[in-house]
Amino acid sequence: MSDISHIGIAVEDLERAVGAFSDMLGYPPSLTEEVAEQKVKVAMFAAKDDPDSGHIELLAAADDTSPIKKFIEKRGPGLHHLAILVDDIEKKLSEMKAKGFRLIDETPKIGAGGRKIAFVHPASTGGVLLELQQR
Repeated sequence: MSDISHIGIAVEDLERAVGAFSDMLGYPPSLTEEVAEQKVKVAMFAAKDDPDSGHIELLAAADDTSPIKKFIEKRGPGLHHLAILVDDIEKKLSEMKAKGFRLIDETPKIGAGGRKIAFVHPASTGGVLLELQQR
């Protein structure tokens, strides 16, 4: 079973974006952290009625080599990825590879909140970067 975990939005200035989204939503982020392995700073706004799905994730570059910095330079700020929850990420990656999906990550990494994640290339998902996130 897969549910939408979150929508990732690339931002240039995390503090300014957090202020704007806090004002729009009426509450602060439930999580802010730097994920050194991914070279990103993250602010997560949780959905009020479901602790695991429907979040908004703001992503800012942690340094000049961050994939988010490169994304913003190429495309500008905005929608970066769609993340779905999966029960067994290794199994899902294997299934997707067998079906011909182009995987960016063939083995999971650790993402925000300490969860296992892996990315699927937008060339095989209708132009949208897809993040798999283990429950």
